[in-house]
Amino acid sequence: MASVLVVEDDQFVRSALIRHLTEASHTVRSVGTALEALREVAQVGFDVVILDLGLPDLDGSEALKMLRGLSDVPVIVATARDDETEVVRLLNAGADDYLVKPFSVEHLSARLAAVLRRANGRGGSAGAEALIRVGGLEIDVRRRLAALDGVGLDLTRREFDLLTFLAARPGEVVARRELLAEVWQQSYGDDQTIDVHLSWLRRKLGETAARPRYLHTLRGVGVKLEPPA
Repeated sequence: MASVLVVEDDQFVRSALIRHLTEASHTVRSVGTALEALREVAQVGFDVVILDLGLPDLDGSEALKMLRGLSDVPVIVATARDDETEVVRLLNAGADDYLVKPFSVEHLSARLAAVLRRANGRGGSAGAEALIRVGGLEIDVRRRLAALDGVGLDLTRREFDLLTFLAARPGEVVARRELLAEVWQQSYGDDQTIDVHLSWLRRKLGETAARPRYLHTLRGVGVKLEPPA
């Protein structure tokens, strides 16, 4: 089971989360402010953080950015803000997943399990070759390193898994549903999560959606990775 940090200032919600996670055999620590959360993450190793955005001392999205400066620990954001712009902003700030309040304990368990599977390396790189080369792109799967034209790429865990999954099948169009299932370990979801991560990858590969080099989106079909012509 996992070591979980719950960051929630509402005592009722906090107690309910602690009870549910403990009953699921997770080890749980909890705090009620962003500064306490930052201190905990800096001092204690966690497998995942559940972060409420409505904290009393610091906006949760700012706390998320600061957490990302300290650690690559997976973060599930719990928020009452469900508009598309806000969700994209959270993903861009480094959230691994999000839950819109109110949510059921079953929903939380499913999202937590999916995030932990990805963090444990059972995501998109599973079953891939040890070394993948596509054009000037080189991926060392076991060491989780990627380089383009000999220059190392600074990728997040999710970006690496997505890139590896696509690079292991060069020239093959991969449906978005398959990406959700294999990289995100989710049987359902929306396209904006994939689009955000593809945008990040394109930026790091030095390309854009309008002028792709490696990553090509086929509208209504899927995504493929192939070397430049």
